[in-house]
Amino acid sequence: MSKISTPALWLLIFIVGLPQLSETVYSPALPQIAHALGVEENWVEFTLTIYLIGFAVGTFIWGYLSDRFGRKPCLLLGLAIYCLGCLGCYTSSSIEALMVARFVQALGGSTGSVLGQAICREAFAGPDRGRVFATIGSALSLSPTIGPAVGGFISQAFDWSTIFIFLLGFGFLVLIICAKDLPETNLNLGKKDVSILTVWKTLLLDNRVMGFCFLVGLGNGITFSYYAEGSFFMIDMLGLTPSQYGLTFILLAVAGGVGGLLGRRLLKSLSGTEILERGLFLILLGAGILAGAVVSLEISKNATIVLTLGCMAVIMIGISLAMFNSLSLALERYHAIIGMASSLFGFMYYVIISGITLLMGALHNDTITPMPLLFLALAITMIGLYLIMVRQRVPATA
Repeated sequence: MSKISTPALWLLIFIVGLPQLSETVYSPALPQIAHALGVEENWVEFTLTIYLIGFAVGTFIWGYLSDRFGRKPCLLLGLAIYCLGCLGCYTSSSIEALMVARFVQALGGSTGSVLGQAICREAFAGPDRGRVFATIGSALSLSPTIGPAVGGFISQAFDWSTIFIFLLGFGFLVLIICAKDLPETNLNLGKKDVSILTVWKTLLLDNRVMGFCFLVGLGNGITFSYYAEGSFFMIDMLGLTPSQYGLTFILLAVAGGVGGLLGRRLLKSLSGTEILERGLFLILLGAGILAGAVVSLEISKNATIVLTLGCMAVIMIGISLAMFNSLSLALERYHAIIGMASSLFGFMYYVIISGITLLMGALHNDTITPMPLLFLALAITMIGLYLIMVRQRVPATA
């Protein structure tokens, strides 16, 4: 078998980080968008749900196509579609047009997530793969958190639609670099005719895989629900400006980065599942303190801001620890069909994420209580699912 060329780690970070950035960079502009388009706030939150649905559909499609035609050509096509979606978002003058454009943007951008993960699993193995996922996980914690800081500045200095010109330029840059420097890692190209139904049935019947799927979906559901609701929580209810709100994500970026670096260090002495358990504990700790304080304490707006950011930092460290281990361990038995398996796995957990953001939008009631209570419920659910579906099914040496 031919040796797989190892892609540059920085390029993998660009590929996987682009869709993460696109999911959240316009979060500080959500109140501005609602006012500009003349719609209720929860309708603007639903544009994130639409993005995640498009992402789920994209992960389903691109994994299958890349197994047949190669990772690189599918990635390039997806990035081109992503750029068209960005242009559509920029020109949107109604909430309906924005939703359609966000769906197209996500459909193309999803190639970065599903194919980036497939490329990592094909190009790296064993401890190297764990370290690569930890590094990418640390970088990903910067991508969606630095995004709101950039988006907050752009929306306050210019206009909400300008954010999508920024994304268009970044997407085109990644497209050009991939066309020039990305190697093809699918060495089984044309050797297998994988049945979607067979692979999907296999994954659905694998409790271990489904346990990890729910952990990834619920953990990211907390993150993206904060991006959807947090702008109204911090800007409309607690009085921050869009740029101030965007800058608060620097703290969350640092927290996510700390989680990634901590995960890399802990891999020297702990198993992946032991690190995962510590991440779940931190998620529960942060969500529990935040929910308890919001429900039972009467504190000032400034104190609420500080408390919220502190708890979210703890949650982000926990999510970083839990997510990179879940993604690294989930499909280790499916290397021969990793493109299709990654595709279906991504489709399933993005359906879960989109459902949670839809629920967050439905719960929005112009008060600060729904978001913390939802986060606590999700944290408790994650621990329950881990104990039932994952803990006893992962080898002790994982």
